[in-house]
Amino acid sequence: MTSNAPGSCCYKGVKHEGHPRGRIEYLGETEVYVTEPSTSAANGHGIVYLTDIVGHKFINAQLLADQYAENGYVVIMPDLFHGDPVPLNSDMATFSVPTWVSGVYGERKVPHTPPSIDPIVKASIAELREKYNCKKLALAGYCFGAKYVIRFLTSDNISAGFIGHPAMVDQKELEAVTGPLAMAAAEIDDIFPQKLRHESENTLKALGVPYQINLYSGVVHGFGVRCNPKVKAEKFAKESAFFQALQWFEEHLKDE
Repeated sequence: MTSNAPGSCCYKGVKHEGHPRGRIEYLGETEVYVTEPSTSAANGHGIVYLTDIVGHKFINAQLLADQYAENGYVVIMPDLFHGDPVPLNSDMATFSVPTWVSGVYGERKVPHTPPSIDPIVKASIAELREKYNCKKLALAGYCFGAKYVIRFLTSDNISAGFIGHPAMVDQKELEAVTGPLAMAAAEIDDIFPQKLRHESENTLKALGVPYQINLYSGVVHGFGVRCNPKVKAEKFAKESAFFQALQWFEEHLKDE
């Protein structure tokens, strides 16, 4: 495995302040957060934002999706969990991540695994192409969502991928990547520790795909979404990781 299974660090963090400007819609039975650029800023491209386990209604994720939209992209952020996200800062005394992954806690009892999540990602990609006429697409995934960036960065239909502090990525999934991939990693991260980070680097080097791995010091797993913005180092790392993603997409989605 190139990154470990989720733990408590995957839902711990700080709720940010702001006013999301996107909207909630339905894609079939799946709820999605959609946010669009202004007409003057639109670049004709789209991003599927794949969330951490706190889900698509988490204000931090919505504000981040809005930032991508402000830079020209139509963004769709689907509910990957069938209405069963993990509340921010859940009580570990009564909550188990592996049990949550199995779907036991959810009303629909749907496991949070590829058979239930892959179709949601596919539908989101199709929606950007068919409804919004996006010329090129990128995938951005944080923590749990990073796994699905890796799973779908395997064809020419996706121009680039960005992942922040990945979780649950299998080695065979990474070995199947065929597109440009950027990573933002935390110095302090039991889910994506130094050993696995180096193994991932070696895999990408062997694949011969364009890649970028940025390591941010003094921050923990989840910093790209759930950092404390009042802590200077955390705020800097979060903002830098966003600009890393933005520059990566601009490079690989630009019109020839």
